[in-house]
Amino acid sequence: MRQPPSSHLAIRSGNPVLGADTFRATSFPGAQAMTLQGTVNKTGLSLLILLATATYTWNLGAGDGLAKPDVQATVPWTMVGLVGGLIVALVTTFKKEWAPVTAPAYAALEGLLLGGISIVFEMKYPGIVSQAVFLTFGTLGALLMAYRSGLIRVTDNLRLGIVAATGGIAVVYLISFVMSFFGTSIPMIHSSGTMGIIFSLVVVTIAAFNLVLDFDFIEQAVENGAPKYMEWYAAFGLMVTLVWLYLEILRLLSKLQERR
Repeated sequence: MRQPPSSHLAIRSGNPVLGADTFRATSFPGAQAMTLQGTVNKTGLSLLILLATATYTWNLGAGDGLAKPDVQATVPWTMVGLVGGLIVALVTTFKKEWAPVTAPAYAALEGLLLGGISIVFEMKYPGIVSQAVFLTFGTLGALLMAYRSGLIRVTDNLRLGIVAATGGIAVVYLISFVMSFFGTSIPMIHSSGTMGIIFSLVVVTIAAFNLVLDFDFIEQAVENGAPKYMEWYAAFGLMVTLVWLYLEILRLLSKLQERR
């Protein structure tokens, strides 16, 4: 039996932008409510925007072709995407009602970032980007089907496990980032050795399961009659997870190719 929406929302999603109070209905009587189809449409539009800007930076980096790349041309746009995307994500998190404007802006900025990062990986490991894109969307589709069919059930224990694991990964990355300023890093996790690959496999798995929590929170938002602008905010939340998943898959595939 499905738990009441109030208890379902009592525990945070692993996605930091989809918290326990994110989708509580705040609309006034008679106002338009969030719908599942509307969320799907907004997510699809966000993906198209991301792909368009990613293609732009990719083409800048490709130059006259991957045989003569011009990665330096992508650096300014990649930095705009990195810094701008972080700022817009923070603004969107605290000003959810701005999501109809900030969510598309976030998608555009993340596209600039991913396009620049992807061309660098593609130069070093030809074919890796198409593999990562296929695996990312394949994972999204497979998990969505599993969730809708009831094959994966979101329980409180599952939520707690994913939230704890996501927090642990965030701490590890933060420590690694701080250590990089001192010319060192956490041993093995960034290498292409066995431990490095296992670490990346775990991170990819946790990132993927965050999608399941996102699906569940969106479903609860619709059932609770969240305001219409939350369709854009839900699309933003999914984009955050998808970007993370894509980057982690890229990292995993690069480690696997280094072992060949």
